[in-house]
Amino acid sequence: MSTPFDPDKTFESQWYKIGIIGSGPAGLSAAAHCAKRGISHIVFEAQPQASNTIYKYQKGKHVMAEPQILPLRSELTFAAGAREKILDTWNDEIARAEVNIVYNAEVVKVEGKDGAFEVHTKDGQTYLCRKLVLAIGLQGNLRKLGVAGEDFERVQYQLDDPKEYLDETIVVVGAGDAAIENAVALAEQNQVILINRNEEFARCKEGNLSLILAAIKEGRIECRYGSSAIKVEETGGDVPLRFSVKSPDGPDTIECHRVIARLGGNPPRKLVESFGVTFPRADANAVPELSERYESNVKGLYIIGALGGYPLIKQAMNQGYEVVEFALGQDIEPADEPLLKRKFAGFSRKSSVREVLDLIQASVPLLSDLTRLQLREFLLESDLLVPKEDDIIFQRNDYTNSFFMVVAGEALVETTRDGRKGWFALGPGEFFGELGLISGRRRSGTVKAGRDCVLLEAPRRPMLKLIASVESVRKQIDDVFLKRAVRAYLAPMLPAAELDELIAEGVQVRKYGGGEVLFNEGDASDGLYLIRRGSVMISRMIAGREVVLSYLSAGNYVGEMALLTDSPRSATVKAAVTTEAVVLEATAFKRVIARNPAWRAELESRFLDRLRINAAMESQPNPGNIIAFLLQQGVGEATDVLLIDESLCIRCDNCEKACADVHGGTSRLNREAGPTFAQIHVPTTCRHCEHPHCMKDCPPDAIHRSANGEVFVNDTCIGCGNCEKNCPYGVIQMAAVDPKRTAPSLMSWLMFGVGPEPGREPKPKSKDIPKKAVKCDMCRDLPGGAACVRACPTGAALRVSPESFLGYTAASE
Repeated sequence: MSTPFDPDKTFESQWYKIGIIGSGPAGLSAAAHCAKRGISHIVFEAQPQASNTIYKYQKGKHVMAEPQILPLRSELTFAAGAREKILDTWNDEIARAEVNIVYNAEVVKVEGKDGAFEVHTKDGQTYLCRKLVLAIGLQGNLRKLGVAGEDFERVQYQLDDPKEYLDETIVVVGAGDAAIENAVALAEQNQVILINRNEEFARCKEGNLSLILAAIKEGRIECRYGSSAIKVEETGGDVPLRFSVKSPDGPDTIECHRVIARLGGNPPRKLVESFGVTFPRADANAVPELSERYESNVKGLYIIGALGGYPLIKQAMNQGYEVVEFALGQDIEPADEPLLKRKFAGFSRKSSVREVLDLIQASVPLLSDLTRLQLREFLLESDLLVPKEDDIIFQRNDYTNSFFMVVAGEALVETTRDGRKGWFALGPGEFFGELGLISGRRRSGTVKAGRDCVLLEAPRRPMLKLIASVESVRKQIDDVFLKRAVRAYLAPMLPAAELDELIAEGVQVRKYGGGEVLFNEGDASDGLYLIRRGSVMISRMIAGREVVLSYLSAGNYVGEMALLTDSPRSATVKAAVTTEAVVLEATAFKRVIARNPAWRAELESRFLDRLRINAAMESQPNPGNIIAFLLQQGVGEATDVLLIDESLCIRCDNCEKACADVHGGTSRLNREAGPTFAQIHVPTTCRHCEHPHCMKDCPPDAIHRSANGEVFVNDTCIGCGNCEKNCPYGVIQMAAVDPKRTAPSLMSWLMFGVGPEPGREPKPKSKDIPKKAVKCDMCRDLPGGAACVRACPTGAALRVSPESFLGYTAASE
């Protein structure tokens, strides 16, 4: 036990003005600034070298300097480059600056208060510091897989030298920067399979995004999107591990030599709390609550870097510089202040960035758990809107996917009750747009600006990153989504108190891979399933074979029949694609519906409609076979698909020629290609998926969805080919687009024989003409709709939504 000391009786020469725990980018930058200003300081480093986190990066790793728009504020230099070069540069600079570092000095205890801190190290030494800066990272608390087998010898959570491994099959788990960098380096001399639980890379730096997409496109890395670990087993064979995953296509196994999981780290909470620092929430990802000057609840103790919620090197180095000024009582603008000033220039209600940030964080509870640094980063990628009253934010059935938060005033949501339209007001702190963000479906209603409306609009990618990073944000959005989804799609007339009871007492969100069973025919009912993302197919066993009865997309529900009749499940329900369902527990559902006869009557009416459809499908099973066939062709995730009735098609190819005619001579359609079942043919052309695969990893962000749902490629395409590779249906081609070429005319060719046949004219041969992505855009800029459908002389070609093809297939029998 250390002897208490009286700071008034201690020689000033024994004190350090600033003590810095940790010598990562943040800590070194703070120490270098102390040295520059002549401030007595000491850096405590637990390892025998500085910047241990970067030291442990894989050998040869290219370290990026992002965000690129953010200026660097530090006495140390930093630019993108090799790990070794950066470490050598910093070591030289801290030596020249005479930075005071104590190595192998692991801090185990901090006592005292502002102006009189005692720092105790593992070797029994005690140091006296007026101020403390905590700049430790997260690498000492790495997250594990969380499944059986996570501690096997060949399951690793760190990669030192990728060149140590040769001709192995290696599974890399994760979608952040470390996972991507490990996968790319290992792929040079190994077979690498990357497991990404999401459907895109939402959290990585832009540079790493380009690297991983290029590696996937070129076939150097296989990426399993939407997949997660189930277990790891040892085989005892030449390939020693069997890695089981849950994928969009169902359970799968991968035989491999090793698994490298790069899942980030958790704050060293126990140690930090022993210093007196408090955390605002119990979840493992929570970071300490800090002031704008990086000061914790312990006066005089500051926290910067990854522990403060910011793992980016450049940001951490800026914080190191700034925290020294703050500790000395100086005011200094954060490095991103000019950027935010420009961002908020049109917002006249508040005069400073701080006032705008205060307003946003006070008005929007969804963002209340963000550190000020997280909020600043999020706002750099978002927009503060001040629309005029009655301006339309988005229309019902639009296919936009931004997320909106009401900062001030009100936004008005259109409602319909008893055939009459009205407007429901959302006030400050409320948000909207989560249905489109999560489900990928069309907007479920129209929203316009009310009086004094101020909105924060977040694009999809930053919003997904925030949801993945901050647990409280994910939970709040999920909670509101559940209530609104149940209200919108299932129980519009249910009183608010009843809806609250239904959700509070028994709601789960369950995820299913493509082909995975939600429930089987004959099962006891466990609840009602509201499809919030993806789609399902419903089937029954008839005469010893499975017959598909119907298809339901996001926004519909299944399972009400068994609940209303107290009988076993009458059909099997399977996910057609990756699907999420909101499950309302059976007991709570029955209790609430018993008290609400009007709601029961509405559900029973829909139930009888489904019985009639199912009876018709059972009597004519071929439509069910057609539905199963179409789902196999990706119609389950489509929003609009081209079908050709082969009994009417005369093979004139006018559909292809019309497509070429309106698209500069290059057809987006291949009529002959694609599968056929009965008389229904699915040609090779875009399905305009709910969550477009082609949009996942487009470096220039050239692929967009219009408000009407068309997925299109704009002129910023760089021809990288990522979209072509990511599309599972082969409907994107890379074609040379010559802006000087005169497109052939279908009418001139048909009527007068003038010019080449559209789609058959000689292609440009110049190597100087770049290839770009070409795909169906549903002729979005043309009046009258898709040219392929309008050019069909027999009506064989038609574009249908998944919701409408069931009726078409039944009618075509």
